[in-house]
Amino acid sequence: KVQKKLAFEFGVKLNEIRDVESLQDFFTQSGGHYLVIDAILGMGFRLPLSNYLFDAVGTINEHAAAILSIDLPTGVTADHGETGGAAIEASVTLAIGLPKTGHYTNDGAQHSGVVQVLDAGFPRQLLSGGDTALLTHEGITNIYRPRNKFAHKNTFGHCLVVGGSQGLTGALMMASQSALKVGTGLVTASTWEDNYAELASRMIPEIMTGTVPTEPLDVKETIRELGRYDAIVVGPGMSRTKRTRSAVIDILDNFYGPVIVDADAIRALSLDRDVELLRTRRGQTIFTPHIGEFAAFSGLTTEEILKDPISKLKEMVDKTNCCIILKGACTYLGFPTGEVFINYYPNDGMASGGSGDVLAGIIGGLAAQNAPDPSKSGIFQKAEQGVFFQSICLAVVAHTLAGKFAASKLGERSMTATSIIDHLPDAFSEMGGQE
Repeated sequence: KVQKKLAFEFGVKLNEIRDVESLQDFFTQSGGHYLVIDAILGMGFRLPLSNYLFDAVGTINEHAAAILSIDLPTGVTADHGETGGAAIEASVTLAIGLPKTGHYTNDGAQHSGVVQVLDAGFPRQLLSGGDTALLTHEGITNIYRPRNKFAHKNTFGHCLVVGGSQGLTGALMMASQSALKVGTGLVTASTWEDNYAELASRMIPEIMTGTVPTEPLDVKETIRELGRYDAIVVGPGMSRTKRTRSAVIDILDNFYGPVIVDADAIRALSLDRDVELLRTRRGQTIFTPHIGEFAAFSGLTTEEILKDPISKLKEMVDKTNCCIILKGACTYLGFPTGEVFINYYPNDGMASGGSGDVLAGIIGGLAAQNAPDPSKSGIFQKAEQGVFFQSICLAVVAHTLAGKFAASKLGERSMTATSIIDHLPDAFSEMGGQE
């Protein structure tokens, strides 16, 4: 009533529409372009919509030139982003106080448009804490660890990238190059012996190369040498064979630093068979699945995951004690601390072969530079783990921003995965990582 009174005082003409037919007539008979402000339902909304609102939503979506939704688009649930088949397709959503998980999950992400947060005057203590947060590059500026100008290459870690197979060497190359491009001191790329010639002929000179052993004596010798690395990325282009599973298990079982499990390495594992190995590892394990790989590993269906990705992610992190990065247009990061971060920056230019390999390499490179010391215990190890988890967030943001710059300069259609690598300097510059 207060708002209606104010509208009258400002000379706003008010017309009340009580049925869908009148709403339809208003749009079709008046002509012109309309901005619709959608403020029909609030956070307490539960599916389904009434028949009246169902039809009204369809009419508004059909005729509005632009739609501004207040807090949530009508028809979208706040917790899970469900729509039940009909919801306002907002151009912009003004989230009151804080964004809602429904803006970034299920169908909510496609209906919310650009989400902007309104400062609604909530007490500051109510806006802090919690276990779920939106990941932004402004929020990770404190993660940068100062680089010593007088340091040598060993100071910045040694990352081993294991993968590649016939016809898939490019995946290993992109992961290795992106690991190098984020400031890692040393990077070694290792592939199967029968694929080594292809790798050696294509790899850039700054990256060392090696082979993945298959003979028992060679495997034992290689396992003894794993301690020379600070982080290992395993899986890009590795192929889905028995020898892949054997190599992945050997690395997880015998390397005490961070292991980034990507692509074919994820497919080589399953929750039922390998949960105990993952839970009891001394080092950190980071899984980087897309929805299909997450479903295959967990035994869930893609429909079950998409319906409530954050809940399913938390369950899997609890079971495996792993960091899990569930990749997609909206990416969810789950950590053993119970924290979940949402990285929302849809970019269809990144929906191309190799983008995931680049992300795995970025994570591996930053993990090598920030790996916790497994020999430490108590508060010292806990502090190092905090920095390490932050570096994983940094990796995802750097990947996202590099993709943004690549799309801006090349266009979404023309950019490729290597374009993301090429624009990593722009990403770090924007985040304040270069002086």
